[in-house]
Parts: sequence; C-alpha cells; structure tokens
Amino acid sequence: MKIAIYSRHDSILAGERFREMSGRLTAAGFDLYRIRSSDDIADGTVMALSVGGDGTFLSASKRVGFSGIPVLGVNTGRLGFLSEYNPEEAAEAIIGGTYTLEDRALLETRVIGDVIGTDSSFWPYTLNEISVLRGGASILGIDVCLDGNPLPTYWADGLLVSTSSGSTAYSLSVGGPICVPDAKVLIIAPIAPHNLNVRPLVVPDITVVSISMRSRDKTVAMSMDNRNVRLSADASLEVKVAQFSLKRVRLEKSSFIKALTTKLFWGEDIRNGGI
Repeated sequence: MKIAIYSRHDSILAGERFREMSGRLTAAGFDLYRIRSSDDIADGTVMALSVGGDGTFLSASKRVGFSGIPVLGVNTGRLGFLSEYNPEEAAEAIIGGTYTLEDRALLETRVIGDVIGTDSSFWPYTLNEISVLRGGASILGIDVCLDGNPLPTYWADGLLVSTSSGSTAYSLSVGGPICVPDAKVLIIAPIAPHNLNVRPLVVPDITVVSISMRSRDKTVAMSMDNRNVRLSADASLEVKVAQFSLKRVRLEKSSFIKALTTKLFWGEDIRNGGI
C-alpha cells in the first residue's frame, strides 16, 4: 500500500525519528514516497503523512485537495492540534490499523473583485479560517451579511470566519470560543475591534457569509490558513462550507479535551490538582 509523505523541511525527513518510523512502515510492506504538490500523488495511495507542525498539515491538506486521501499529522512542531501524534505512535497505529477517519469541514471563499499578486493557482479552500485585515494604518469597516441578513458594521483591524477546526487557531487568539472539531458551526470574530459591544458570533455551518469592506486604502489583506493575498479594497467575499471535506486520520487514544489540557493548559489551576 502506498503512503505519500509531505513535509516543508528536508531536515525533518532526515531526522532519526522519522527514519525509524519510515523503516518500520517499509518493513511492514508500505510503499512510502514524497510529494511536493497534488500532481505528485500516485494512484493507489491510501494515506498521506504530514510531517511537521500544524502549518505543515494545512499545506498538506491543499496538496491532497479533492482526492479524498486521508491525512495523518505527525508532530515535529511546537503545538500540534492537527499534527498531534509522534512518529512512534503514528507508525504503530498505521501498522496495526488502530485508527479512524474523521471529516473536517473546509471553507470555500469566492472573491468578487481583484485578487492582487496571484495567478490561476489560487486555492479557494481553507481548513481553519479566512480573515480580512486592514491594508494600511486606517481602521477597516467590515459589513457582514448572514444569508442576506446584515449585521451591524464592524470597525476593526479585521474579521475572520473560522470552522470548528480553526477554533483553537487564530480565532482563539482574538477571543473566539473553543468548539469541538465535529461541531457543525462557523465562528465570526472581529480582530481588534474598535467597538465595546461586539463579540464573536457562532452560526450554523449552512450559513453563507457575505463580506464587504470600507477602507481608505486601495487594498486589504486576506489570510487563508497559512496563505496570504491582497484584494482591492472594493472587493467582496462569499464564504461558505465547501461541498467536500478533508479526511483526517485520528488515533484511537486521542482526545480533543486532553489536547486542550496538555497543550493549552485549559483549566490549569492549583485547586484542580494539576489538571
């Protein structure tokens, strides 16, 4: 069986722990090969290994694209919510077949207007979030409609729309709620708002989110997971859940709540007895 390997750093694949893992998988009959783009994926591939951190996992999800090949995140990074498994436990699970597959929703963003400095390879899908940010020193006015119903204008540095998978990423940093990964919701959160009475908003994931901007600058920035582009200030966006999902490999012993307590120290309190 073929397993694709994706990593952004050659040094990681040359490391002792990865070489030991690949040796175990090869000895068990798996055919490992490296990919750099979606064009490299061979027929008969049963899984893709993302070797690195969460940023590498996001890049790997783009390479897998529409193929439906599940992705397993092997953690050699710093935090690891998407890439949470070490090489030893990943190899053991693959060889023993002790894993399950979970569907992670993707966002699809349609831009109405000019995307500056990109080409036809523009990828409109994101796993964690899409955000718009001011392009200069001036505050950004952001108008949002939910299924055509307008919200009050946000005055802020920017605004993001996040999946439940992205609730522990950028959304968390701007004060958004934590959502379990299988919650079928979207999070709409302002970034550094200049309003005292606005809060992050959680909506069903069937919602179509329309966004337009008011800016004194000619361009605004748009971040899509770990990719960045610029838009003309008069551009607008339509954000919704994509018609396909990413299949993520989940090991049987993993727990989202355990990850919160061990990686983000959720509930850390002397009264809790060292949770």
